Parts: sequence; structure tokens; C-alpha cells
Amino acid sequence: MLTSICGINWGDEGKGRMVDLLSSDFDIVCRYQGGNNAGHTVINEKGKFILNLLPSGILREDVVNVMGNGMVIDIKHLSGEMEKLRSQGIKITPENLKISDKAVITMPYNVLQDCLEEDRLAGKKFGSTRRGIAPVYADKFMKKAFRMGELLNFDRLCKRIDDIVEWKNLSVVNGYNAAPVTTQEIVDYFKTYGEPLKDYICDVGVYLNEQNKAGKKIMFEAQLGALRDIDFGIYPYTSSSSTIAAYAPIGAGVPNLQIDNSIGIMRAYSSCVGEGPFTCEYFGEKAEKLREAGGEYGAATGRPRRVGPFDVPASRYGIRCQGANEIALTKLDVLSGYEELEVCVAYELNGKELTEFPFTDVLDDCKPVFKTVKGWNCDISKCRKKEDLPQEALDYIAYIEKACDCYIKYVSVGAEREAYIVME
Repeated sequence: MLTSICGINWGDEGKGRMVDLLSSDFDIVCRYQGGNNAGHTVINEKGKFILNLLPSGILREDVVNVMGNGMVIDIKHLSGEMEKLRSQGIKITPENLKISDKAVITMPYNVLQDCLEEDRLAGKKFGSTRRGIAPVYADKFMKKAFRMGELLNFDRLCKRIDDIVEWKNLSVVNGYNAAPVTTQEIVDYFKTYGEPLKDYICDVGVYLNEQNKAGKKIMFEAQLGALRDIDFGIYPYTSSSSTIAAYAPIGAGVPNLQIDNSIGIMRAYSSCVGEGPFTCEYFGEKAEKLREAGGEYGAATGRPRRVGPFDVPASRYGIRCQGANEIALTKLDVLSGYEELEVCVAYELNGKELTEFPFTDVLDDCKPVFKTVKGWNCDISKCRKKEDLPQEALDYIAYIEKACDCYIKYVSVGAEREAYIVME
């Protein structure tokens, strides 16, 4: 049984919280794309955890976690993340964490390039997290990257460093007028942060295929959402990898397998970190009220998230991109302080009403079309069954379900692991 947990919108939908919840029913959780440019916040009986690279299943002792070949791994950040979790009582061993030998390593000069380019762009910046993600994916497709498996043969790895450093300095020094990258600092980087990870590196494709044949249940965990996908998102204000569920088997190392179930995660309202068009965005007091109620600050960067009401065109598009057959609706409790709620039901462009999510280039000229529905203005954080919810909350869920044409199975009413309702 292969299940994908994927984001429907701009990311930050609450995927980590749902992976942590649902992973109790799975044997393996696998991250298949992205790097440490986003964070999954999980709160359970062990405490509060922010995960950037490690799969969210790492918080369950009986779950094996896999970092797939589609990821880009900052080994310094990973080492720190592992150390932090261990200090919080989380067990991490080669038995419960396996890293693909084909995953690409995010290098210090990738982070440097990312920062230099954002600084050069100034007011025209893409809103990068400055974690080196775009440069390292560029290196991968230019066949100039280092992969995790190379750490297992250090002498051979070192033979590649001089040529790569010479090539990289063509842009770092000659392009940005920055200090040159040196071979020694790269060697030191690999020795310091690569050596401790060697026992975790393996051919995860072989492992996953064996476990699938044995009938194990595998969950694929995405980072970000459909609207940040390199192909289907709001390009160029996207991530540099494929966040789409259909890519999961490829990015995990098992392109021969097919997903059986795609669970899409979306919020009961809209939130967005970073630059780019965000048609339904609130501003001023309306934005501040929603942002504060939802604690809308990026888990990886701490940046204030842009917020707005639920966006039907964007969500319907994301559901289609992800092939989602069921939905987990998160943060419904955040809307409890409203007598009335707005929903963005369409976009207006040059006097015409659009119900389908349009091409990125016209989004800046689109205006939201809002519909007002009843709120419930009471605390629902203690609700654990469908019948515990006020009728107005049930009506809101039903409205979104019908508008998006996808079954809402789970509703979260708080950050804690048990704060959810199964809508059956």
C-alpha cells in the first residue's frame, strides 16, 4: 500500500502534523523531494518539533524513515537536526533512517550563490529561503553535483573537487565578485559532516522494493504544495523540485511502483510564504487578525506568512495536480473567532469571472471574488467527533467539499496529535 501526503496550495498546509498523525498506520515514511527550505512543525506527547529534512515519521520509534534521491541534502543542517532531535529524546539509527545514495548534497557554495543572487535581484527577488535550493538543483541538472553515495569512496570523491571548485568560481568570483571557494573548505565540509552519515547511506530503491513486496505500508511525504511545483506552480515563484504526488515514486527511488492513495492537505483558509501572486491575500487588520490567530510564521525561516480566506480556484487546481482522492482540512479551529467568513470563489480578470486557476502571468491582474458564509464564533478545539462540531462549522466543511469536488476525510481542530476529527 503506497500513500502520498501532499500539499494542495502554496505549502505550509500542515503536512507534518498529518504525517505524524497518520504514520501510526504505516511502516515506512519517505521524503522524496526538496531540501531544508521548508519546515514541518509537529506537536505530540513528546514535545514540539520542527523538521526541515528528516521525514516526520522519525518521531515514531517503530517507523523506518527514508530520504529519497529526489532530495537535496545539506549535510551540515542534517547533522544539526539529528543532534537536536536526539537531545529531545528521539532515536535515530541506521535502522530507522536510510538516506539514498543518489540524493544530491547541498554545498556551502550553493547557499552562497543563493544569497548573492537574492541580493543582486534586490526588489525583484523571488523570495528564496537562501538555503541554496535553486543552485543545487541547477548543479544536479548540469551534472556538476555531488551525491551522497560518493561519501562512501572518499578518495574518488576528492578527485572531483578541484574541477568543480574551478567551475563554480567562474560565477562566484567572476560573476558576483565574491571571495573564491577553495578546495580545502570543500574537503573539510565532507569530512566534518559527511563522515558521520556514511552508515545511513544505501540504495533505498532496493530497500523500498523489498518492503513493498513484503506487504509493508509506505507513505510518501511531500514538502511545500502544488502551487510551488516547478512545472505546475506559480513559476518562477516556485521551488526547484516537483512537489507533485505523481513524482513521489520517482523521487523516492522506486519509479516502478504506483501510488494507491493520495491524501491532499489544505488549510481552512489560505496562507503563503514568499513572493509571487496571491490573489486572495488579505491586508491590514484583516491579515493581522488571521495571522495572529493561526500563528502564521514560517517553520524554516520565521517569516510572517501572507494570509487570506479559503481560495476555491487555487484549491481545486491543486487537488487536480495532486490527484488527491481525499482531503485533510487543517486549522479549522483558527476560524472560530469569526461571525462571518469570506471564501474566494472565483477571480475577476478584465471584467470576466474565472473559476479555473489561470496561467501565472495574469494572476497579478486578477481580483478575488468573495462570498460570505456563516461563521461559528465558538471554540471547537475540544471537538473530537463530527457531531461535536457546530452546524455552521459542518456547513463550512460541506461547502468547501462541494466547491472543490473532493471528499474531506480529516479535519484538524488543534496542533496536538489527538486534535482531529474523522468525518465519516
